Amino acid sequence: MLGMASRSGSIHVAKIERKHKGRTYVSHLLRRSYREDGKVKHETLGNVSHLPPPAIEALRRVLKGETLVPADQAFHIERSLPHGHVEAVIGMIRQLGLETVLAAKRSRQRDLVLAMIVQRVVFACSKLATTRHWHSTTLADELGVGDADEEELYEAMDWLVARQPAIESKLADRHLSEGSVVLYDVSSSYYTGHTCPLAAFGHSRDQKKGRPIIVYGVLTDREGRPVAVDVYPGNTGDPTTVPDQVEKLRERFGFSRIVLVGDRGMLTQTQISKLKEHPELGWISALRSPAIRKLIEKGDVSRSLFDETALAEICSPDFPDERLVACFNPLLAEQRARKREELLVATEKDLDRLAREVSRRKRKPMSAGEIGLKAGRIVNRFKMAKHFTMTITDAQIEWQRNQNSIDEERRLDGIYVIRTSESEQRLSAADTVRTYKRLGQVEQAFRSLKSLELLVRPIHHRAEQRVRAHIFLCLLAYYVQWHLKQAWAPLLFRDEELADDLQTRDPVAPAQPSTSVKVKKQDHRTLDGLPVHSFRTLLSELGTRCRNICRLGSDASGDTFSLLTELSPVQAKALELLKQHARSQNATH
Repeated sequence: MLGMASRSGSIHVAKIERKHKGRTYVSHLLRRSYREDGKVKHETLGNVSHLPPPAIEALRRVLKGETLVPADQAFHIERSLPHGHVEAVIGMIRQLGLETVLAAKRSRQRDLVLAMIVQRVVFACSKLATTRHWHSTTLADELGVGDADEEELYEAMDWLVARQPAIESKLADRHLSEGSVVLYDVSSSYYTGHTCPLAAFGHSRDQKKGRPIIVYGVLTDREGRPVAVDVYPGNTGDPTTVPDQVEKLRERFGFSRIVLVGDRGMLTQTQISKLKEHPELGWISALRSPAIRKLIEKGDVSRSLFDETALAEICSPDFPDERLVACFNPLLAEQRARKREELLVATEKDLDRLAREVSRRKRKPMSAGEIGLKAGRIVNRFKMAKHFTMTITDAQIEWQRNQNSIDEERRLDGIYVIRTSESEQRLSAADTVRTYKRLGQVEQAFRSLKSLELLVRPIHHRAEQRVRAHIFLCLLAYYVQWHLKQAWAPLLFRDEELADDLQTRDPVAPAQPSTSVKVKKQDHRTLDGLPVHSFRTLLSELGTRCRNICRLGSDASGDTFSLLTELSPVQAKALELLKQHARSQNATH
């Protein structure tokens, strides 16, 4: 019957809807359409409404002339490349306009540098590993760098470091202005080679004994957004890097009025004296323990100052033309007292062990020199030498706590003094302390640079310029990461109210997490019910969104097409947050 109908007309599945007593009834009828006497007529051949919807749809498609094949023969997925994390990072780079910051015109070097920045955010690795890894994601295709080798990456790094002054100036124009607060701090990373002239032995913050280090100083705006970095030999003292920053701010960036914030180990009295040669430059730092001790001895600072408030502004002739803000934190005092007692007990334990060892040596008694060396290592290990008095002779050691020294140090517990050149009209006492504490934002930059997130260390490059380029590249990657974390704050274990809290919280009391972040950390869920992530696990989640390369049919000569994995709820939220961040940035600018 169907065969006869097909010769004199067309057969199709018609969807018929009719309403009865407020309800809609749907039927699927198999019909033949034909022309008779110049008119189109329809003949119902059967009712297929009882078939499941997929079967009805298949019948409809067959009658239209399509050839249906089993799903596993329709197309084959030849390869799946992680794409979501690459898409997000490149999207943020373009949102920030970082491409034009690097260079106004597109070039091969700019594409390679951008690819290295994306790679370091997505998965930090060596330059050789970079050329391998970016083929296992869509990164190489997205930026057209699939044919690059490590030698070309090194050449791109040389191009980058030559442009570093211009790039930093563009970032300064974006994020700094006359009168801005600028945060500055220094860190170091160990070096694994022997040929770089920057590598030298110095104060290692990585606790890698026997390794030379390389020192670098990072300049950020008041929010902790990185602007510039300088690299120094490993034996460079932190304070000696300050003049370079002053010169950079004044000469290269062209600011006549700026407020430089540095810790007490950075802005020493020597450096502050040099800063005072430029009255237009402001600064905020803190006093070291010996200076605070002198203020206490002179009666300028005492515990009675803090009977009613934890913060008091004081004056001292030892610090003319400066404002001093004394602070007392009882929790910090308790913490320091507890730690000191633990160190004293640990030192006494080791000294007892040494005394027993000395007493056991009967045949060949220890000399006073031998005992002194061992005792010195013990007290210096815990930095408790000033709190012990020792009497050492051949085959004998006696020791006791120096209670006067302990009591003198106890008077300093919980007390710190912030110093600044800024007047009260420009910066209140409370805001002075809050601004100084913003140095924690730079410390966060160092934590990200040194962690598995950006992996600034170990440093393998041999040439000085390559080391400088490597560290600058890591800083640019942190610049992108900083903005990603801001955008993704609702999905991360991050305090979304931190920016406002930094401006209004108690300047002396320990920082307290907001209620919202406490809920996130307790429930591990966002307000939308999505799982809360760390930055690294969120990138991994985004990476499961793949670009699938598919080939039609089972024949190897079939056409190919790409198909993206459907967005998961977390991925959709992350991309939406990036769009919201872009809108807020555009509104701000």
